[in-house]
Amino acid sequence: MRSSGKSGGRGNYRGAGNNRDYKQGQGRPRRPRPEERRYDVGPGAAKSGPKSGRGGAKGGPQGAQKNRGRTAPARPREYEVQLEERNRARYADKKDLKLPKTFPGAEQEGERLQKVLARAGYGSRRACEELIEQARVEVNGEIVLEQGRRVDPDKDEIKVDGLTVATQSYQFFALNKPAGVVSTMEDPEGRQCLGDYVTNRETRLFHVGRLDTETEGVILLTNHGELAHRLTHPRYGVRKTYLAHIVGPIPRDLGKRLKDGVQLDDGYARADHFRVVEQTGKNYLVEVTLHEGRKHIVRRMLAAVGYPVDRLVRTAFGPITLGDQKSGWLRRLSNTEVGMLMKAVDL
Repeated sequence: MRSSGKSGGRGNYRGAGNNRDYKQGQGRPRRPRPEERRYDVGPGAAKSGPKSGRGGAKGGPQGAQKNRGRTAPARPREYEVQLEERNRARYADKKDLKLPKTFPGAEQEGERLQKVLARAGYGSRRACEELIEQARVEVNGEIVLEQGRRVDPDKDEIKVDGLTVATQSYQFFALNKPAGVVSTMEDPEGRQCLGDYVTNRETRLFHVGRLDTETEGVILLTNHGELAHRLTHPRYGVRKTYLAHIVGPIPRDLGKRLKDGVQLDDGYARADHFRVVEQTGKNYLVEVTLHEGRKHIVRRMLAAVGYPVDRLVRTAFGPITLGDQKSGWLRRLSNTEVGMLMKAVDL
């Protein structure tokens, strides 16, 4: 049997570890671990305790407890009165206050020109300022070069690149009307009409001119009454372009006959332009341009010269073209297109 007093062995290894802990405890007091430290505060706190670590009198809770009751000394009432009198005397002679500096004309009425242009859709305010710097903006016929110009959108005439800016809350749309749609905003018989395409608009819109039920193509919708009136008035001569499908053969002088004038029930009707776009056998696709807006004018003119129309599409109303806009699609006109429309009728 082995003696427990001899060194070495597995048992002595355990004993060495225990002896090591015991010897360390013989010297200086062991520092308490962080979770063993105590920070006794309050009236019943013990005065003696561990002061090591960050829990000392200066940085720990005990120091905070000592400094908690200290407050800054209050200033006498007489000193407060003296300060108030001194401040009043300092500003007694300064009656005219200096207002913040701003651009010239800020006291005028109206809105800044770049803000009006930005609201009209010509880009950010910085982009509109660049338009002014490039001398592309004019107000009441005068080119504006300085920034910060004040304008009245309801009274002043504003143009960009010679085109009038619609500064009011006007709306302009182009619809590719399908065949079978009635050119009215409401139909008492329940047929599909133009109003069905703008039912979600807050502003009441109305159509510019008409297209008969079987005619397709571009038709304008807006709430600008004066523009709509001028676009349909014969005085301003806004041209409309149509593509008509007819069956030939057709004579070479057909275009000349249409330009010279065709006698109808309600007077002569003349075309401004005529050309053959496409021919496939006896089928012809012809383009007719005219500025009149009488009812069924294109169909009646071609029928009067012996060529009834099988299909008719309006491809342009003034500067507004149909392009690749699909049937039944509604699109908002751009600022440039609106300006071109207004220029065409002297607005």
